[in-house]
Amino acid sequence: MSQKSLDAKLARIHADPRGSKDFILADAKDADMALAIGAPGRSPEAHSGEVRYRSLAEFRDIITQIVEAKLVDIMLMSASTSEVLTIHKRLFDNSPVTPAVRANDTTDIHIIRGSKYPSSPSLPFRTATLDHIQCGHLDCKPEERHLGANLGLYSITFNNDAVLDRAALEEYKQFRLEAERKGFRHFLEVFDPNQPEAVDASQLPGFINDVIVRTLGGVTSKGRPLFLKMVYHGPKAMEELVHYDPHLIVGILGGSAGTTYDAFKLLSEAKKYGARVALFGRKINNAENQLAFIHFLRLIADGEIGPEEAVRAYHGVLQRLGIQPYRTLDEDMQLQTNVMSYGGNGVVISVPPSAGEVKKDKKQTAPCTCKSPGRTACTCQNRKASTPQTNGTVDFTKMTTAQKIAYHKARWDRILGCCP
Repeated sequence: MSQKSLDAKLARIHADPRGSKDFILADAKDADMALAIGAPGRSPEAHSGEVRYRSLAEFRDIITQIVEAKLVDIMLMSASTSEVLTIHKRLFDNSPVTPAVRANDTTDIHIIRGSKYPSSPSLPFRTATLDHIQCGHLDCKPEERHLGANLGLYSITFNNDAVLDRAALEEYKQFRLEAERKGFRHFLEVFDPNQPEAVDASQLPGFINDVIVRTLGGVTSKGRPLFLKMVYHGPKAMEELVHYDPHLIVGILGGSAGTTYDAFKLLSEAKKYGARVALFGRKINNAENQLAFIHFLRLIADGEIGPEEAVRAYHGVLQRLGIQPYRTLDEDMQLQTNVMSYGGNGVVISVPPSAGEVKKDKKQTAPCTCKSPGRTACTCQNRKASTPQTNGTVDFTKMTTAQKIAYHKARWDRILGCCP
């Protein structure tokens, strides 16, 4: 059994909460418990304007590819998908990736065509049982509990309603007690209220921070979540929660699909102000190339590249793969969120390339020496000489933006068989 990167990173973070540079990345592929038919994402095939989605088998094949690439620390799935991949196919046995399962599915995530569930007050509900998550059937024997996933996501949506919120808290309490008895670990997802005007917008960040701290105040270490998953409400709210208890590891959720810069900047900013986990679902699933997208999320999480240069490098990879991007580079460099600063105003921000990069792009018009499709020259021949290294290891801190982009493009050339 391979050591899981999640456990190693959690141990290092708790050993040095302020100084640890570890960052946990999760791919949320549990959308079949929310979006149903649309969960696997749109099929890349053309159907004369018809909206067609991938099949469940295709969805699971993509999950397998991502796990085998070892770019994420956690793969979050539905219980049924985990049964196939974790219990039957043993996908995670020799992998550093930890399988996880959505342990409850409150009614506000039942996003069904023609339904009104998402706009109705959230009600607690659990489809999967812990036994079925752990061993695939009811009443697991003790020796069977290791066969499946041993980590789950538990979700609560607080609506500032004493009756509804009390019911949600009671359900969470019962879940924690059962999980502790069965040796099942969890992380806690706290959604913003799904009822309009449940909390004044100016008070929402404080409301969420307070309900989290209050909810966990009476929970001892054996029952506490490994980490949190929540909406990123900006630097001030993140710093407040991290300062309160540095051992309360905070993670952010990716939210709906947007521009590539939205996703990359969100990860970079949340990490800057104290987040140690990021869970992306639709942003990954709707990407032009999921493996390449996750690759750059990983580089940003590990501090090897900035979000702006990552977007440009990602577009470079798409170009070399012959994949048509959904947006032009200029369009994909737009930031469409208002929580990246202490005083966000909701204005769309576009980040242009630097003058130095424009000049460099004009110069690099030679055809790729390894016959790779693309506008810029391949860096294969000069890769070793032009890549700053320290003790034989690539030193990203000494690279210019252009060098980082060239390095990652060259790396993908090697992965795709472009260069020796």
